[in-house]
Amino acid sequence: MPAMTAHRAAWLLETRELIKLALPLAATQLAQMAILATDTIMLGHYSKEALAAGALGNTIFFLVWLLGCGVPMAVAPVIAHIQGQHGSPDDGLERRETRIAVRMGLWSVALIAAPLVLLLFFTRPILLAFGQEAGLAADAGLYASVLAIGLPFAMGFQVLRSFSTALSHAVPPMVVLVLAVLLNALADYIFIFGHFGAPRLGIAGAGLASASSNAFSFLAMLGIVLGFPALRRYRILHRLLHPHWKTFGELARLGLPIGITMVFEVALFNGAALAVGLFGLNALAAHQIALTIPSITFMVPLGIGMAATVRVGLAAGAGDAAGARRAGYAAIGLSALFMGLAGLALLVWPRLLATLWLPDIPANAEVLALAVSFLHVAAAFQLMDGIQVSASLSLRGLKDTHGPMWIAGASYWLAGAPVGLYLAFGLKMQGFGIWLGLAFGLTVAAIALTARFALLARR
Repeated sequence: MPAMTAHRAAWLLETRELIKLALPLAATQLAQMAILATDTIMLGHYSKEALAAGALGNTIFFLVWLLGCGVPMAVAPVIAHIQGQHGSPDDGLERRETRIAVRMGLWSVALIAAPLVLLLFFTRPILLAFGQEAGLAADAGLYASVLAIGLPFAMGFQVLRSFSTALSHAVPPMVVLVLAVLLNALADYIFIFGHFGAPRLGIAGAGLASASSNAFSFLAMLGIVLGFPALRRYRILHRLLHPHWKTFGELARLGLPIGITMVFEVALFNGAALAVGLFGLNALAAHQIALTIPSITFMVPLGIGMAATVRVGLAAGAGDAAGARRAGYAAIGLSALFMGLAGLALLVWPRLLATLWLPDIPANAEVLALAVSFLHVAAAFQLMDGIQVSASLSLRGLKDTHGPMWIAGASYWLAGAPVGLYLAFGLKMQGFGIWLGLAFGLTVAAIALTARFALLARR
């Protein structure tokens, strides 16, 4: 009985610590998502054409952002392992190793931001190559080109956020992004519609608003890191120009698969937008609405998974195999619980949710009907989406990033994508078939990633 009581107490303690860290992380993810959701809502009220072009521009921007953020995201598990190994913030060696990890994360941003920004300026020809309408491709290219200004700041913020989160200080990034959401909403209102004497920029105004929000996020977070006592002690800018190639190599080894894994998943959804776009403007607008809603709910298990990366990493760094298992399984369970409830909400109130993005008027009837059918599928895959992301990020805490990369590639592009294309074009199910393919790919990923975590956690 005492052993059982101790076992239960350990699980309750881990769950409590995980929730304490996950809540601000989930709020941060929701705030980050709210920036682009605000753009989508504002553009939806500007015109259906602007909404569709914004969807295509975001498709390219996020793929590029993901390519650049793998190494910055690897900063969190590396620092978590350092914390687990040393165990004391007063350890000079721990502070030095942590500082080096942050420094090399910032170096990664400096090395790869410029070519990625350049790539965004080719959004229009990229979309034309995928068969998108010339007018939509031009507007999406304009949006992405303006948004590109904020890309280096978004990547730099990710480094600082990973640093703060790995030290279990998840509230500062949350506060910064909440302020960024408010700034972005105000800037959208001003520049999209031309209020307060500003020019009416339309879709370019949305890009300018988001780029400004990204710049604010980085500068504000840098100010916190340099001023907040618990973070200031690490002096992250000390010897900033001095490389440490061993740490850079570890970050690259972990981070490149992280970036590719995220590209595999997000490219599946963004590729779905490109495929749905072939069925017309109404289908694409419906797809964007239906994708935005489950993307918002996804931010919660993503936040839980990010907390699991830290908790699993701390336990693994300390050599506590049982603690690593508890952290991972608790994250998977919490994510499954939340996404089950989210799926129920999407099933019960799909049209009500869709009308938050597009007014319920006769001119929008076809778009809303399609959005409702897509949301029914989204309701079905919520549970699997939560499980796969929490399992994947638990594996990241074990510094296992190559395995999830291969699983993601196979699940999304050898399973989900072919099924979706066959249903959409072979069986003439169009956009609904694409969404069924998404559900299938996520289910395969959830099963495979959970099995891999169970295997590695037993070791």
